[in-house]
Amino acid sequence: MAITAQRNMQQTRPSAPRVHAVADKPVERINSRDLFQQMREVEIAHEGRIYRLRLTQLNKLILTA
Repeated sequence: MAITAQRNMQQTRPSAPRVHAVADKPVERINSRDLFQQMREVEIAHEGRIYRLRLTQLNKLILTA
């Protein structure tokens, strides 16, 4: 029960920029709900290649080339 409550708290926290330990530059955080927008898969173009980011039935993320 405590683990579930902790996970729920983590999911409802507002997004905040994270600080990279080496460069001390803020890293933008994107909420997965905003990224997927009610879809289960998105394509990401990076340096001429297409990657697929999928949301599994267990609510995990999988990135494939």
